[in-house]
Amino acid sequence: MTNQTQVSDKAFLEFIAKSIVSNPDAVSVERTVDEMGVLLTLKIDQADMGYIIGRKGQTAQALRTLLKIIGAKNNARVNLKIYEPEGSRRPMASTNVDIDTSSVDDLRI
Repeated sequence: MTNQTQVSDKAFLEFIAKSIVSNPDAVSVERTVDEMGVLLTLKIDQADMGYIIGRKGQTAQALRTLLKIIGAKNNARVNLKIYEPEGSRRPMASTNVDIDTSSVDDLRI
């Protein structure tokens, strides 16, 4: 893997992310290489998370597809991780949900 490959995938992701978000100064990309391939970790302002993820994850999926194409061109496996800081506003999935069954309790079914 050449130094040009390192610059191209990271620079590409930074350019696209900065073009999408409202706060481009908060965009940073960390690049790590291991036995699984290249991992690009995208860090953005919390308020811009919706722009990067997109409706039903379509924007994030498109970014991943484009990065895989760049990786294939350079014989590298490129993956994208979107960093989500602690305390983000996304609601956690709750498995312990209390359901009000009082309206059907008297039906004697």
